[in-house]
Amino acid sequence: MHLRFLLVPIVLAASLNLFAAEKPNVIIVYTDDQGSIDANCYGATDLATPHIDRLAETGVRFTQMLAPSAICSASRAGLLTGQMPARAGVPANVSSAKGNSGMPTEKITIAEALRKSGYATGHIGKWHLGYTPETMPNAQGFDYSFGHMGGCIDNYSHFFYWQGPNRHDLWRNGEEIWQDGVYFGDSMVDEINAFIDKEKDGPFFVYWAINWPHYPLQGTAKWRDYYKDLEHPRDKYAAFLSSTDDLLGQLLDHLEKSGLRENTMVIFQSDHGHSVEERTFHGGGSAGPYRGHKGNLFEGGLRVPSVVSWPAGLPKGEVRDQLVTGMDWFPTIMELTGTEIAADHIIDGKSMVNVLLDEDAGSQHDSFYWRLGGNPDKAKWAVRKGPWKLLGNTMENVRPEGVSELTGEDKKLFLANLDEDIGETTNRKADHPEVVAELLKIREEKEKSMVGQ
Repeated sequence: MHLRFLLVPIVLAASLNLFAAEKPNVIIVYTDDQGSIDANCYGATDLATPHIDRLAETGVRFTQMLAPSAICSASRAGLLTGQMPARAGVPANVSSAKGNSGMPTEKITIAEALRKSGYATGHIGKWHLGYTPETMPNAQGFDYSFGHMGGCIDNYSHFFYWQGPNRHDLWRNGEEIWQDGVYFGDSMVDEINAFIDKEKDGPFFVYWAINWPHYPLQGTAKWRDYYKDLEHPRDKYAAFLSSTDDLLGQLLDHLEKSGLRENTMVIFQSDHGHSVEERTFHGGGSAGPYRGHKGNLFEGGLRVPSVVSWPAGLPKGEVRDQLVTGMDWFPTIMELTGTEIAADHIIDGKSMVNVLLDEDAGSQHDSFYWRLGGNPDKAKWAVRKGPWKLLGNTMENVRPEGVSELTGEDKKLFLANLDEDIGETTNRKADHPEVVAELLKIREEKEKSMVGQ
């Protein structure tokens, strides 16, 4: 056992040296509003997700991956910069209207860092980080971009219908294009496969932000028929999630046929927990044993499906239970590709390489802090240290069976011990004032670190 783990870093070093002249390709597949346990490999028994499971069989699956935030834009900013979303300038959602800016242009993205390291960089799918020329993908490190700039689109007309006026939102490299009636999932697969073919000599990086299973729930006929006997709204969500899984399968098949699968790192992850918005019929996804959902910082809003597979360089078919965050992907990718991080770019994430290599490695995070909202005093926030988690200004509409709705003081400050209470059902703040004080101090320090940034 110990000999094995002593040798693992040597094995990886040899692997990285082997590919020194041919750095690994990197693809991030970022799904949208996928529930905490919504894949077979995460315990779902009523869903078909063969390709997510296929990825897990050839890689490392995380059981305690916590999203950068519980809302779309903020999560994406945290992923792409490695910074807490508030530090990245995106503490909440960015407007989906053309002409509105988003993530500050001085922030360094994974794409910008990898491009300096010789990577061709592509964005496919959702952006939601700015709708001006300066804040759209081509100005944020991407050589190529295809997709929508707002939070979601109809998958056939490519219009944004959820905030008037209705407007078309489909772009290629900053120019509006029209594909009326073409299923957006098919277009995304065509685009990413074409980008891979063009850049097959590598290395390349693709950020494929699939705006699924986010509403509108427009799964394919194959999966709508498959789930026809499932209850509403799980049936509609399930059809769209399995349609998402099909897209992943088409990508993996293309990589294999192209001879690129072995040296391509594929990261699959949801941006945050499932939606309970009216437009998604108030549910459909599942948080399993966890409390919460999209839009709040209970575990059901933050704990997401996450798998990484790089056959040539990482373990296969293994599981990691350590606390990791979506902000950790930035430094992890930089380390595995041998890419330098600019000295003036503050990173809140930490490299997961040790965790990926060694199932007994400790979490790289002694503590972590989330803030959802621009005003620190009014925003939802959470601090985590060890098993303890303190939440402020919170709420939720999803909770374990038999648990009461939050009221009064519990909404203002809620302390949970995740080792004893994974469902965050009982507020322990009165029993552990010293823990509350310690976590409040961490929050204060984190907020001070972001003043003026």
